[in-house]
Order: sequence, then structure tokens, then C-alpha cells
Amino acid sequence: MYWLVGGLIIVVMMGVLAVADSMPSVSSLVDTINLSVLALILVMMSLALIMLSRLYTPATPAVQSTPFSSQTSSQSPVIELSITKRLLLLVRHIVVVILAAGLIGVSALQALVSHQQAESSKITAPLRVQALVTIEGISDSVLDAAADTGYRQVAVITHLSPLVSELTPQDLDNITASHLTDVQSHTNKNSLSIKSNSINLDTLHTDRHRILLSAYPQSSRRPDTAKQFANLSQLKPGETRWMSLALSPLAMAEQATSSPSGFDSYRWLRGRHIDGVARVLVTATQPVSTADTDLLVAPSSLSHLLRVRTYIDRGRWQLRQHFYQGWHMLTGDEQQAKAVTLSLLTGDRSLISRDTKELYQLAGISHLLAISGTHVLFLAIVLAGAAVMIVNQLYPALYRYVPRWQVRWWVMIGAAFVYALFTGFDVPAARTAWMLFAIGLMRLSLLPVSTMRVLLALAVLMAWCDPYVLWQAGYWLSFVAVALLLKYEDRSHHPHTLASTQTNTPSSHQNEAGGRLWLRQGWGVAKRVFKLQFWLFIALLPITLLLFGKASLWGLIINMFAIGLFGWVIVPLNLLAGLIYLLSPTLADGLWSFVTAIILSLHQLIDWLTTLPALSAAWLYTPINMAIVLMMVLVILPWLLPRGFISRGLALPPLVLLMMTVYANQQSLMAVPTLYLLPTGDQYISASVLQYPMTDDSGESGEDEVSWLFLADHRPSDAPTMPSRLTAEALSATVAQQLGSLSIKRLHGVVVQSSSADLSQRQINDDPPKSLQASTLELLPLTVLQLSQHLPTYQYWQAGRIDRWPALQAAYQVTHPAAAKSSISAQRCEEGKTWQSANNKLSITAMTGWRQIEDASVWDCTIAIDLSDIKSSRMPIQVLRYNAAAPLKSSAASVQALLDRLATQPSDSSSPQRHTPPERIILNADSHARVWQLWSLMCTDERATSAQSRWLGHSTSSVTADVLERQRVGVVITHDDKILPAALPLETRDTSMASP
Repeated sequence: MYWLVGGLIIVVMMGVLAVADSMPSVSSLVDTINLSVLALILVMMSLALIMLSRLYTPATPAVQSTPFSSQTSSQSPVIELSITKRLLLLVRHIVVVILAAGLIGVSALQALVSHQQAESSKITAPLRVQALVTIEGISDSVLDAAADTGYRQVAVITHLSPLVSELTPQDLDNITASHLTDVQSHTNKNSLSIKSNSINLDTLHTDRHRILLSAYPQSSRRPDTAKQFANLSQLKPGETRWMSLALSPLAMAEQATSSPSGFDSYRWLRGRHIDGVARVLVTATQPVSTADTDLLVAPSSLSHLLRVRTYIDRGRWQLRQHFYQGWHMLTGDEQQAKAVTLSLLTGDRSLISRDTKELYQLAGISHLLAISGTHVLFLAIVLAGAAVMIVNQLYPALYRYVPRWQVRWWVMIGAAFVYALFTGFDVPAARTAWMLFAIGLMRLSLLPVSTMRVLLALAVLMAWCDPYVLWQAGYWLSFVAVALLLKYEDRSHHPHTLASTQTNTPSSHQNEAGGRLWLRQGWGVAKRVFKLQFWLFIALLPITLLLFGKASLWGLIINMFAIGLFGWVIVPLNLLAGLIYLLSPTLADGLWSFVTAIILSLHQLIDWLTTLPALSAAWLYTPINMAIVLMMVLVILPWLLPRGFISRGLALPPLVLLMMTVYANQQSLMAVPTLYLLPTGDQYISASVLQYPMTDDSGESGEDEVSWLFLADHRPSDAPTMPSRLTAEALSATVAQQLGSLSIKRLHGVVVQSSSADLSQRQINDDPPKSLQASTLELLPLTVLQLSQHLPTYQYWQAGRIDRWPALQAAYQVTHPAAAKSSISAQRCEEGKTWQSANNKLSITAMTGWRQIEDASVWDCTIAIDLSDIKSSRMPIQVLRYNAAAPLKSSAASVQALLDRLATQPSDSSSPQRHTPPERIILNADSHARVWQLWSLMCTDERATSAQSRWLGHSTSSVTADVLERQRVGVVITHDDKILPAALPLETRDTSMASP
């Protein structure tokens, strides 16, 4: 019952949070119910339930079996419970059920009230404001123009005032310098007047919002703004300044489908209790004094706990500044080794680059970057041992009053909580600190409670304190991993194992036996480590795939030496250096340099391993849902339960069902001709992939699927737009991950529909920089070049002229000798070029693109996908908008329906049984109006008159309504999900939003 109630509480709270957005807001819940009171009620109800459950089973009289008992059993009276005892037992049953149901119901109410309170304080509409900003904690990233990283910082804003005119830093400095006197002289009136910008505190919004500040290097074009933005990273925790902000509400969870990686920023920010996001416009150069802050901010907000937390965060900030000294004098690899060292010490990941995070993810050791229970437990054990040694030497009489284990326990608890606070009090660190406290409390009270039950109780208590913790991946990975470790330890300790190692060896063979024993012990340790890693990898695989959509297969191997290196060498030395830093920073720097050198060597080793051909397919992409997770749990359930509790042969049926389900899910992705619209992170860069299953045995090279990738840049050439912030490395990695999740292992062709002037005009530098930062014109060709290193690619069509493609490819091979595994030749994508499948049912044709003309505006290549004989090809091509978070839930793209002109065409009565007309999808990529003007003059496509076509393009297209009519376009789809202006005169009155 203990496990049933605890599991139901967590499941119900998750369900409430999942449907809370669709529930109506009840203001009375927010106003009348206190979350602290609810948490106290839940604790009291759970204690009462535990006490009653211990009295749940009545004591039965022990009957001693004797030879005479069987003879006299028929004559002795049957011992039965009296009616009163039966009634008491029934009442106890009812009370236990009521308490359990009440506990679950109040837990659901706790989650609902927490959500309603978060909804009441969130930012609901975009607004430019002037506000008093208080920095909370340390920033998530550091603004660095050289590394192209932005500034992200959690902050609390108060005293919001609508921004009616643009303010300068000097204006905000005037407010900072003069408002203290005005506040003190008008305390009763509670008003503030400024000469140039009059602010009345009575008219300000005194609501308190927790927001995520952001600023980026390209946002600061003016010199004065660029200078103050560069100083944003110098803001200390607890510092308060006046700022001008552009507030925006949080993106809803449904918008995660537009994220290339499937990252749900809404849940991530909600889990951190963020009410909105804000872009910094202008900031004052002078901070508000502490006394001024006390007058402006509500006293309840400045609690003692918050002051302690701010003091600890300032210590973390100072340590980051210490690591940041001479940062730009180091190489990139040295910077990242130092950044990882800081992360392992304080949990500060602000200096870690995206490439380093991706390297750890590919190696399957990204969990080592987080502050785990190992860090906290190691420091607690070291300090507790030091404290016991000091007491032994100075005051051993203390043990007369306090047992030795209690002294050690109190020191461990204090060290664990202080270090957990110092590292941000994340879920793993908080879990370790609370588990130390709970286990010691159980020992003090002499209660026979297992560690697994303590772990479940802590999981439920953390959910009661903060229901949004259930949305954090670290919560699930932390508790599930610890539970699996405890279960593995219970299974690995058997009496026969210890007995088998104790053997009597004759004295004459002691040396030989000692050597063999050392080898056996070493082999036994290696085998246990491998079994443990394999156990954790298999057991955590379902939840890893569910949370992240992919898993690194080579993490099983790399973790075997990386965990030992981090746990036994890097982390102890790093923590020891942190303790020495309090006494001698110079000596600590020497030890940190040694740790940094070890991490740098580890990075180089992992980088070399991940570039090996055998490790090229390191990711496991499997579409997964809760049903698959449940089947995986059923498979490993016989190994989770005690040996003999359930026959392990029962794991075979769910294992077979699991394999069939996973195979069916993968086959469902390629059973129907589908065109997926892939998100790229840039509204002008489009990517789409066609999956066409072969319907007979004449597939190419014995394959049963054809896949084509289409890339285009839809920035109009005659309108100013911001250049793309995407890099070829990031875009190719994103597309490769998306294709992997769709079970695409090879590409029959890649078409870059946008021309690249750099491939025809500019000379490629013989010695380009290592990062190979591509311009917007080079972005797509470089993406194809890097993508072809991950996936076998048979054809590459490039719009425009490709004279400089060999030089670009040679430059990439020089700068990336390890990554350049193969080369690919480019073909011109020009009008009339055609590819046809082996079964003659699918054809891909270039409709535009005239490279012979000395005008780059007519080089863009529009593609027509024709599918003939739809009836025998099962069904037409469906167009889906790819959902990176759940590929199996990719939804149909919204369409703009046009008039059906084929309905008005007279049918051919002489041939009543005509064949089904071919289906056509036109992938438009024009960036200038001259493309379709030239097409109207030069081309006549007869196939377009046989059936309606579907148009896939961008809302910035320069196509005309006449072209759409000539192409018999009946449905328009845009990559940016906006209306195509040229199609407005042709729209039907009912604009369809159904599946195209």
C-alpha cells in the first residue's frame, strides 16, 4: 500500500499539471488557500496513514504444531475474532482508505493551486516597461561577443511602468541618483518625481514577477549600449538596477513543435518559476543602494533565507570571476576544460559552450557535468572525518554526551546542505542532503524503515513542496538512478559470494595463489563495474528515450572509465582545491591547473573516439511513448523484484511485444509517402524531407524506401532582412538528428534550391579558419557537406553555379581532416533536370533555374514532385509538420485552400474510366519576382493541367496569382505558417485548415 499510494500521488499530480492549462482559473483558490498550509496538512495526513497502516494487520495467535494438535483440532473450539474486533478492523479499513484517498485528493489540489498561482503572476502580453530589476542567483550564460554567446539571467522585477519614450542610460542614472531622496521625503505619499522622467509610485505596478533577462551581442549596435551590455555579466547576485525592458509572455507548450531539437522551453521555464522573458533595452550604469532597495522592495521579499542565499550566490559569482581571469588568453580547448572544472565545483555551466555539451551528450556522460550526490556525499564524508579527528584530539569527552556517529552525522548534514545551497540546490544535491537527514533520523528513532521507502518519501515530499519539479528531467533521472543502484546493491550481495572467496591455500603456494587472487579480484571488480553500467544503461534507457528522444549507445563503454575518473580523481581533487581556495588561492590555482589538464586530455580522448568510423552511428533514435515505456518496465520487472518473486520467463511476452511495437512504430514512419517540414530555428531557412516507400520489389539497390532532402533560403533579395545566426555545424547536426528520429539512414538526394553566389564569384581561402564560419550564402552548401559525413548521400543538386564547390570541399577537408570521411560531387539544379524512381511512380523535376543567364536572381530552383498512379501507390503524399519532441505525433500542416477549378472543367465523356491523374507538390524557393516572370515567358508545363497541385513555399514568395492559376494550385502551404499574399484573390470563402 505504501508504494501504491506514493505512486498514485505522483501520477495524479502530473496529470493535474498536464491538464491545468485547459482548466478554468479559479481566483478563490489563489486567494484563500496557502500552499504551506496544504503541505503541512499533507504531512500530517501521511503520518496518520503510516501509523494506521502499521496497525492494519491484526495479530494472529501463534499455533504450535504438535502430533496431538491434529487429533484435537476437530474437538477444540475455533478461535474467531469477536464482533467488536471485526468492527474495529472494518473501521480501520475505512479510515485508511479515506486517508489514502484524501491524501491523493489534497495532493492534486496542491498541484492545481500551484499552477493557478503561477498563472496569476505570469506575463500575459508583450510590453515595453521601465522596472526595478533585482538580480537573483548567477547568470546562466556570459555575454561574449567573441564566442557569440548571450546573457541570460533570472531576475525579479518590481515597480513596472509603461515605457512611453526611449530612455538612455543617463536617464536611468538620474533616476537612480535622485529617487532615494524623493522616497525618503515622501514616504507617506509614496511618490517619486524625476525632472526628466516623472514617475509616480502610486501609478506603478507593484506586482512582483520573476523573469529571464536576455541580451545578445548583435542587439547592442550603439557604442554606449554595447559598453553597458558588456558589463551585464558583472552584475552581482542581489544587485538592483533600473532597466528598460521588452517583456514577452512564455511560449506555450504547443509551440515546442517549432523547436528544431524538441526542447520544451515552456516547461523548462515553468519548472524554474519564470513568469516571462525580457530583453534588455537599456540599463542604468549605477546600482541602487542597499538601503534604497529596502525602501522599494517589500520587506517580506527580503527574508533571512533569501539574504543567506544571496550571500552564497555572491560567493559562487566571485569564484566564477576568479576562473574568468585571463579567459581570452586561453585556447578554446583550455577554456572549456576550465569551464568544466568550474561546473564540477559549483554547478555553474555558464562558461560551457554548446559544442562541449554536445560532446558530453554524444559520449553519454552529460550527467557528469551536473552536481550529483557523489559530490555532496564526498565533501560531507571528508568534513565529517576531519571533524571527528579534531574532536578526538581536542575534546574526546564529548563522546560521553553525544555518540561518535551523531557527531559525524550532524557535520555531514551541515556540510551537505551548505554545499547543496552553494551549488544551486538542484534536485540531485537536495536529494542527497535530505536523504542523509532522513536516514539519520530513522536511526535515531530506531524505526525499521528501508532506504527505498525513504527515497520514495523524499520524492513525494519534493513534489509536494514544488509540483513543477515533476517537469524536470533531473528529478526523474536522479531518483530512478538511485533506486536502481540500491536495487542492484541488494541483488549483488549474497552470502555464497563471500563464502566462495574464502579459501584455504597451502603455505607453499602462497605467492602463486596471491598473484592469482589479485588477478581474480581485479577481474571481479571489472566484471562488477561492467554489470553495473550495463544494468543502469538498460534500466535507464526507457526514461532517457522518453525525456530526450535519443540515447548514446557508446555511453555504455565511455562511462566505464569516465565515471571512475570523475568520481575518484577529478571530483575529489576539485573539491580539495575548493577547500584550499579558502586559505590559499595560489595553491588552489595550481591544483585546479592539474585538474584542468586531466579534463583537457579527457576531452581530446573523447573527441578522438567519437570521430572513429565505428562510432559514427552512436545515437539511438527510437520514437517512444508511455506505452513503450510501460512495456520496457514489464520486461525488466522480474529483475527489479526479489529473485523468485516473479519468474523471469514472464519477461519474454512483453519483450516480444516491445520489439514488435518499436518495429511497427519505425515502419509506420515510412509506410505512407510523407513530406515532413523540418524546423530549423530560422524562419527563412526551410528544410523538408520526402519519404517514399517503394511499393514493389524493384527498389533501388534492394532498398524499400527513397528519401530526398530539400533545403532553401527564402530571404527576399529585394527586402532587408537580418542575416541568419545559424551555423553549418548546428544546422547539419539538427537535420541529422531529425532524420535519425525518422529512421532515415541514407539520402538518395539532397537539393539546395537557393543559389549561392559564393560558389561562383568569391575565391575560397586556401587556409580558412578552423570553425569555418559560413556566410548566409555558404550556409546551405556547407550544411550538405557536413551532413554527407553523417549520412550516405547519393546525389547533390545545387541551384546556380557551382564552379567553386571543389575548392570549398577541399578547404573543409583540410580544416576537418578527422571529420571529412567522404566527398560528394555537386550537380547543377536547373530547369528541366529530372530524377525518376525505379518503379517509375515518383519523379522529381526542376521547374526553374537558369544558370546561363548572368543574373543570380533567376538561379533559384523550384522543384516539382510528381507521384503517378496514386491508386496503385496506396495513397497520395501527406504533408506533416515535424514534431521534434514526439515524431509519432507530427501533425498535418495547415493549408490555405484555393478555388477548385477542376470542378468546372468539362469531363471527357468518351473515356469514363480515365486513370487517376498524377499528384504534384511544388516546392517553391524563389527569392525574386524575376524567377516566375521568366518562367511565364519561357515554360509551358503540360503536366500541370491534368490535376490540381499543392504549393509549398514561404510567405515572402514573389509568385503571382497568374502562376498559381497556370499551375492549377488548389492548396497552399507555407513553411512559416503564414498566408501567401498572392493566393488571397484565389481563396475559397471557407479557408480549410485540414490535412493537405
